Amino acid sequence: MKTTLDFHDPLLAEAKAFAASQRVSLTRLIEEGLRMRLRAGDAPAAKKRRPMPVFDGKSGLAPGLTGLSTRELLDAAD
Repeated sequence: MKTTLDFHDPLLAEAKAFAASQRVSLTRLIEEGLRMRLRAGDAPAAKKRRPMPVFDGKSGLAPGLTGLSTRELLDAAD
């Protein structure tokens, strides 16, 4: 099957040079890359996220803070 792909010029130049150095066609290089990616799974493994600290409702805010303004909280943190 034929299709049209739009590559950034520097990437295409690098791919062509690499294919030539490996003595394979650009088509074969792209096919191999697609096969490798499809075998690896749907998506790369996501980085493990740390839990976001949240207000627990017990200790409350410091006296004088309403919590309605980010600027107010940032100023209090300084």
